[in-house]
Amino acid sequence: MFIGHYSASLAAKAAEPRAPLWTYVAGAQLIDIGWSVLVMAGVEKLRIDPSLPGSSLVLYYMPFTHSLPATIAWSLAAMLLARWLLKLPWLPAFVIALTVFSHWVADFLVHRPDLIVWFGRPKVGLAFWNHPVAEMALEIGLLAVGGALWVASRKDQRRTAWPAVVFIASLAAIAIYSESLPPPTAPIAEARTALAAYLAITAIAWLVDRRSLSRA
Repeated sequence: MFIGHYSASLAAKAAEPRAPLWTYVAGAQLIDIGWSVLVMAGVEKLRIDPSLPGSSLVLYYMPFTHSLPATIAWSLAAMLLARWLLKLPWLPAFVIALTVFSHWVADFLVHRPDLIVWFGRPKVGLAFWNHPVAEMALEIGLLAVGGALWVASRKDQRRTAWPAVVFIASLAAIAIYSESLPPPTAPIAEARTALAAYLAITAIAWLVDRRSLSRA
């Protein structure tokens, strides 16, 4: 799951527009942002197996980001930071937390059993990654739903739909570019590339939101 995660950020922006778009976008991938940093630091581990269908990543050790308790902790931390650092009201801060938590739910659909429900317990995952065409269709479908909700909410506010169009087009371009890249060969390089993509998309969201507000 890559661009599909951002469907939650678009739906969240539609439901609670008071938070900046970039906070929802960063929240949707906060777990993977943390994962990328911890992989580069040697704390969490992965292997690369090119023989696997779909994703070649074997995510065998990531308890500090992708376990259910860790995801809850990251979600609560994001809510508190949004409330006290960004001075957002409690409701948008809570919606940001839900957006962070949505990452685990989406990963449960596509990951092979590598998500820890509780420490020491069996790992879970429905392994939709093993069906790459269907998995990509799922991601595109989720993004379309999230985008439609955001566009509808902007029209209800008598605002233009161009921010949604620009952002979704940017996501599509990045997704197409990522598909053209050669398969990953080293865990650190994969984490570094992933982190760059997450931060670039967050920056695009910040720019789109800034331009949107300047024209409001």
